[in-house]
Amino acid sequence: MADLKIPSLNKKNDKYLFKNKFSSRKTNKRKLIIESIYMLIISFLLAYTNYLIPNKSLLFNNFIGTSQKTFLLLIDFFGYLLQLLLVIAIVISSMFSLILFLGSFYRLIKVIRQNSKYF
Repeated sequence: MADLKIPSLNKKNDKYLFKNKFSSRKTNKRKLIIESIYMLIISFLLAYTNYLIPNKSLLFNNFIGTSQKTFLLLIDFFGYLLQLLLVIAIVISSMFSLILFLGSFYRLIKVIRQNSKYF
């Protein structure tokens, strides 16, 4: 019984999720300098790769035209997709209606045959 731990009902609710989890230690200057050097190197690499891309002005000039063509292609794609889904729905509903029609016809024949046996 001594091992049983009952939670205290007088415990205050934590208003903030990470209230006690935050460490207030300051990071040392060496770590900050290393991180800033990494950021500087990555920024230079990104700028250099952008510099290596040929015909940047042509790409920027054609951006609006290509975005409009892409948007029109997406509209066409969703239109064709809608048509495809409609055809699939028509085929499935036709098969379902055929099964229901045959089932109802079979039941009608079954009911008529049962009544004719008694006469």
